[in-house]
Amino acid sequence: MTESVERSVHAELVAVLVAVTNGEPRVLTTDDARALPAGPFELSHRSLQAGLRAWVEAQTHHPLGYVEQLYTFADGDRSDESGARVMSVSYLGLTREAGETGVAQVGWQDWYRYFPWEDRRAGTPSVLDELIVPRLRAWCEGASDTAMRNRRGQRIAITFGLDGAAWNEDMVLQRYELLFEAGLVPEAGRRHAAGQAAALPGEPMRHDHRRILATGIARLRAKIKYRPVVFELMPAQFTLLQLQQAVEALAGRGLHKQNFRRLIEQQALVEETGEMATGTAGRPAKLFRFRRDVLLERAIAGSKLPLSRAL
Repeated sequence: MTESVERSVHAELVAVLVAVTNGEPRVLTTDDARALPAGPFELSHRSLQAGLRAWVEAQTHHPLGYVEQLYTFADGDRSDESGARVMSVSYLGLTREAGETGVAQVGWQDWYRYFPWEDRRAGTPSVLDELIVPRLRAWCEGASDTAMRNRRGQRIAITFGLDGAAWNEDMVLQRYELLFEAGLVPEAGRRHAAGQAAALPGEPMRHDHRRILATGIARLRAKIKYRPVVFELMPAQFTLLQLQQAVEALAGRGLHKQNFRRLIEQQALVEETGEMATGTAGRPAKLFRFRRDVLLERAIAGSKLPLSRAL
């Protein structure tokens, strides 16, 4: 007679905390840039979100502002050192970087450090053509039969915008998971004991935190198209160029300047402050602020910030 052993389940709270600083997308990390802020949900926590806020502020000394639940990761093979199953409840938070955290091993990182293939602001990244696509093609050709080879080829084309398919900036998670399945990221070797994955540019993270980060980036890229959440990342006053650069940083591609400004004006999301930016090269630019009343209206009715492609 065999004795069954019940595995306990632990709930972990994970934060993808995002800022835009000097036109670059940033994420708050712990463990010397190898993990996201995280901690267990405890009985003393009033709610999941309250627990998350407590852990982030304790670990990073950074208070949380705008927060929304992201996704719950509960795959059967997620476990800790004791063998207990771990369920991660992740949250997306938007804030402004406040300089040095003052906490060892905690700091802000450019999120393209982890996903260099996602930054297309200056065109197609060389890592795609030189490394990723050839290795994915080789993985496709290594399929066991024709049907699988065709399925892999279609997924590669759709996910990475190849063979006539358009690049979809929202498919951050799908691209990472395809690289994982193909064994091209180190995390794949850790989970499946498949040996050292072929090295690609892009820093790995502990556990499946890079997968969670990919989920957060994808959510935010999709969200800026129908909610004006980008204003959560902006200072009280900003130029239209700074606003455009923030949206470009998050979306990972360039925008057409005049189209962007025309649509911002049409949606009446911002208003002039009557002041000019100082300390910048060239002609002084007008300073704007977002309209709180419009923001409240748009939060209910929905608003689309323009992500028209640069012409």
